[in-house]
Amino acid sequence: MNAHRLRQPHPFPLLLYLEWIVLGGALLTLLLPTSTLGSLRPRSMGSPLWGSVGIGLWGILVLGLPLRRSPWKKWLYISLGYGLSWWVALSSSPRSAIPFAAMLLVVVMRTCLLFRWPGRIVTAMAAFGSFLLRLWIVVAWFQARFAARQHLSPKGEFSAGRYRFAEADFQGILLQFTAGSALLYGLVIVFVLLMVGTLVSERQSRQQLDQANHRLRRYALLVENQATLQERNRIAREIHDSIGHTLTAQSIQLENVDLWFDRDPQKARDHLYTSRTLSKEALGNIRQAVASLRQDILRQQSLPEALTDLVKTFEAHCQIPVMSTLQVTPPLPRDIAIALYRITQEALTNISKHAQAEQVTLVLSETDLHYWLEIGDDGQGFVVTENTRGFGLTSMRERVEALNGRFHLSSAPQQGCKIQVEIPYPGGGL
Repeated sequence: MNAHRLRQPHPFPLLLYLEWIVLGGALLTLLLPTSTLGSLRPRSMGSPLWGSVGIGLWGILVLGLPLRRSPWKKWLYISLGYGLSWWVALSSSPRSAIPFAAMLLVVVMRTCLLFRWPGRIVTAMAAFGSFLLRLWIVVAWFQARFAARQHLSPKGEFSAGRYRFAEADFQGILLQFTAGSALLYGLVIVFVLLMVGTLVSERQSRQQLDQANHRLRRYALLVENQATLQERNRIAREIHDSIGHTLTAQSIQLENVDLWFDRDPQKARDHLYTSRTLSKEALGNIRQAVASLRQDILRQQSLPEALTDLVKTFEAHCQIPVMSTLQVTPPLPRDIAIALYRITQEALTNISKHAQAEQVTLVLSETDLHYWLEIGDDGQGFVVTENTRGFGLTSMRERVEALNGRFHLSSAPQQGCKIQVEIPYPGGGL
């Protein structure tokens, strides 16, 4: 477990290879023979051995990049990179100018992987400042070498071996070299910051997108499970309220048949006839419950056509007339159409079971902002706060609220019942 945490994979393998290429070039530059500048060449250019060790260590340390460590450990890691860079610079001076600059670039690259923009900018400024300090040391070294070995010629020139420079030309060359090197290295650091920062931002965006997709899939599964559970509860309520009640009544009738079979055969036959009627009613309730589970009711016809068929079926089974007014222009959004159909179906089912109504009204209309559904009856009514269990009102309300709509129920004993639904049109509002 601990070994796995210590050996975390590099988030950008190609960037790792680029770092190794840069460090390999720095190592090659350090090991190659230097060109001579006559008397300007120092007696000792420094041993490249210790500088090579520093470059190698910095190349190996990338395998332990502390991506998930505490901030102070990350800063300790970056400080170690600066320390190795200066180790190379001081142990192989002055041949280490290019390796030193290359190692600082690798430090900036790795900082982009460990810190956000404030930390990256601080590290980049420190790297640029280190480069300027090292550049000043190199320029001062050249000036010191010229001052130590110069002799003034009759023409006022500096002489270093076979090279001759006028004093003004020499100072101009140093100034151009210093300014050009500083500008070029600054641009390189800015490019590295932008390039690696873009890679890191893109990777983070991709990870966030993957996480969002994972959450969406999880939420979709939860919604699906919740919908399944709600449908099971609705079926359970349907069985309990209608089929269970009918079968209980039938059982009582059959017990009466057994009770009166020997005493009063005619009365027993009456109870048997009632039991048969209840059996047919239970069978009709089962068929109605199964039919209500059909999810493709609106795939072959529009909402007005489906509601018209539903009303005809209701009138045929219940012998209750329905005054319907359907003024909508199909097609409706599918989720809204299904909700309006199921609400109407549930309302008519409740009326057939409990209302003892003589007439039902059904109004469906639309405006530019919303759809309006109203279902009323002239039945016995009920007290809204006391008689909501088993009527499917919770299911209706949840369907409406899921579409950001409004659900209103009004009823009173012996004054009928009225359901009003208002669902906003997509792009509109309530």
